[in-house]
Amino acid sequence: MRVRVGTVGGHVAVAAAVAMLLGGCAGAADDDGKTSAGASASAKGAAGDAGKKATAAARGGTLGPAGSACELPVSFGISKGWKPKPIDAEKELAQVSKGEDGDLAGELAASMLRQGPVTAACEIDAKPSGNIGFLRVWKGKPGDADAGGVLRAFVAAEEGAGKAKYHSFKTGGGVPAVEVEYLSTNKLLEETKKESAFAVGTPDGPVVLHLGGMDTQEHEEMLPAFELAKQTLKLS
Repeated sequence: MRVRVGTVGGHVAVAAAVAMLLGGCAGAADDDGKTSAGASASAKGAAGDAGKKATAAARGGTLGPAGSACELPVSFGISKGWKPKPIDAEKELAQVSKGEDGDLAGELAASMLRQGPVTAACEIDAKPSGNIGFLRVWKGKPGDADAGGVLRAFVAAEEGAGKAKYHSFKTGGGVPAVEVEYLSTNKLLEETKKESAFAVGTPDGPVVLHLGGMDTQEHEEMLPAFELAKQTLKLS
C-alpha cells in the first residue's frame, strides 16, 4: 500500500507515515494528508470541469533564483499567501535509513520523495491562503531533458493515475513545456480526483511542477496558482 502524507519534506512527516502503517491504522491519508468524504462528488467534478480554464492568481513572490526559498533551475511566480519550503530528498532518505525501521521507512520515504525519473525539490503550501493542497516541484538528473517523456514517466509512476491528456505549450518565459491533466483514483478510499502537472527541460535536468489537492474541488480552486506558474516560468 502506498502511503502519502501532507508534506513530503521533513523527517517527522516520514516517521508519521511509518507509524501509521506499523500501527495498522484503518484510515489512509490522501495526497495532501486528508481523507475526502465526497468521493462520488469529486469524480463528478473531475469529469464536469475537465475543460475549465483558470485565470492566473495574484503574484506573491518569485521562486527559483538564488536567495529564494527554493533555488531551482527555473524561476516562476507563486500565488500570494502560499508558503514555499525546500526539500532535501537525499538528506531525508539518509536520515530515515538510519532509523530503527530503516528498510520499511526508506521504502516509504522513497515513495514520497521520488516519482518516476524525478525527485522532490520544493513544495508550496496553499493552506495559508485557505486551500488544502500543494504545488510541488520535482527535479530530474542532467541529461534527461525530454519534457514529454519525463512527464509521462512521472504520471505512470503514480498508482491509480489514468485518463491522462497531454498537450504542448510555451511558458510565459518562452520555455517549451508539456502539460497533463489526469485523474487519480485511490482504490482503498474509492475516490477519484483531478490533478495537473507540467514539465520543462533545462540544462540542469527536467523540472516537473505538480498540482494536487485534497479533492477535485480544492484542485480547481488552486488552478490559478498553477496558471501563474505557467505564465511566469523561465530558466533561472
